[in-house]
Amino acid sequence: MKVINAKEAIEKVNNGDSVMIGGFLGVGAPETLVDELIAQKKSDLEIIGNDTAFVDKGIGKVVVNKLARKVVVSHIGTNKETQRQMIENELEVKLVPQGTLAEQVRAGGVGLGGILTPTGVGTEVEKGKQVVELNGKKYILEEAIHAKVALIKAKKADYLGNLQFSLTARNFNPLMAMAADIVIAEVEEIVPTGCIPPDSVHIPSVVVDYIVVGGAK
Repeated sequence: MKVINAKEAIEKVNNGDSVMIGGFLGVGAPETLVDELIAQKKSDLEIIGNDTAFVDKGIGKVVVNKLARKVVVSHIGTNKETQRQMIENELEVKLVPQGTLAEQVRAGGVGLGGILTPTGVGTEVEKGKQVVELNGKKYILEEAIHAKVALIKAKKADYLGNLQFSLTARNFNPLMAMAADIVIAEVEEIVPTGCIPPDSVHIPSVVVDYIVVGGAK
């Protein structure tokens, strides 16, 4: 793990990359890293996140600045710009049921090929996908999701890079930390090793590549 600034961190993102961004309607989103993503005008991105938040929060800002060619999310209802770009065919939107999306990311992080879920059986979600029947019940095979880069937000890190999340910010962030080639964590502070009790280490340092100290947004 290495401590770097936001500019150095986002320089590791290339145009066209798949990028996971943590947060839930902006809560727990790495706003400092998102702002730098916009400042460096990284473009043609495939963004994977729970939602596109609001036009002035989290992934919403990436969409507003037209840096994404595709978003894979469970919800766009609070971001009218996402809806406009989708209708005008300016942005590809893949909507995934929230629980399915979380499990696909989790599967990507632990090396599984995918998951079996009954959600969407018999609906539009099923089209083009493999359906498996087990014990008389049908399931859709949803493939695991992995990304080139994960931008996540934690409350604090220690000098080794162990992460502790705060309250509801412990949403998609821990899952995404496991499911990307490069993991960049924005934290509010770095504390001496040992200050985070073992039971409060939510993500171990071994999966964290870079730490950026940002604001408490």
